[in-house]
Amino acid sequence: MAKRFYEKDGNLSHLKGRTVAIIGYGSQGHAHALNLRDSGVDVVVGLYKGSKSWSKAQDAGLKVMTTSEAAKAADIVMILVSDHIQADLYNNEIAPHMTAGKTLMFAHGFNIHFGQITAPANVDVSMIAPKAPGHRVRELFTEGVGVPGLVAVHQNPSGQAHERALAYALALGCLKAGVIETNFKEETESDLFGEQAVLCGGVSELIRAGFETLVEAGYAPEIAYFECLHELKLIVDLIQEGGLAYMRYSVSDTAEYGDYTRGPRIVNEQTRAEMRKILGEVQSGEFARQWIAENKAGRGKFLAMREGAREQQLEQVGQELRSMMPFLKKKKEAGVPQDAPSAHEPALAAKI
Repeated sequence: MAKRFYEKDGNLSHLKGRTVAIIGYGSQGHAHALNLRDSGVDVVVGLYKGSKSWSKAQDAGLKVMTTSEAAKAADIVMILVSDHIQADLYNNEIAPHMTAGKTLMFAHGFNIHFGQITAPANVDVSMIAPKAPGHRVRELFTEGVGVPGLVAVHQNPSGQAHERALAYALALGCLKAGVIETNFKEETESDLFGEQAVLCGGVSELIRAGFETLVEAGYAPEIAYFECLHELKLIVDLIQEGGLAYMRYSVSDTAEYGDYTRGPRIVNEQTRAEMRKILGEVQSGEFARQWIAENKAGRGKFLAMREGAREQQLEQVGQELRSMMPFLKKKKEAGVPQDAPSAHEPALAAKI
């Protein structure tokens, strides 16, 4: 079982006299900056000139600099912008200032694990990855509780990388819930697989296939939307609260019987074989190479897929039905950049 750490294991003295630069001020960035600031840590925010987040950070009482200036001023640099822009941003703005004794931190290991960023050998490299969207990280911190997270150390020339990472986790609020030890390989590969096979890719296609199956059979699109998409949150909330057993306890016996007898026909051996293939593509770096190449080529295919998904009947019906439910509040507008200088915050922000 992986080692776990709690508040008793963190000590803010490891951050005393050290400045932390938060690079990016989107979903995760704003939560990290504000939580650390409220915990008494010296924080600066690094953004590009003209970022719409610049004034937001300043209005929150934070010191804002360009990314280069922040990296130069800081002892610890936490990069919280999207995976696909981290390498260029690091090489152009941050690398010149990563001198001996500094710490480079991440909330997702993609760029380190796949060799897009290589830190100097005399710099600590570590990770604190909260397992919740940034707004939730901030919300629970203000309520006096925290979200669980992961901790990993990739380089430790100082001999204190682990202690400093735990101090960061303490200031962020994660040690209240607990932090689990991992490594950059495990975090990156499991995160990508989970997104692709289950949380984003798997769920999205399951919803769409169910919706289209009902509509093609003559059922009203509105009814199909409610049954295959809208009610999913009710089920997921039960699963999050108490696992699959609690969900099955909470639904009808009819639904539970259908779960046991029909579920394995949907996620069958062919599905599992494809999952293993997807995991292999993640482990070999094939997916990373494809995604990096797509971004270098201008993201044309990616943007076309995004636009095509928006035009699906499922989305059109959903947009109309959601207008009937003003109690549903979006945390951000779909497709609207939330951070500098890229199109989106780390996928689930991350890292889901």
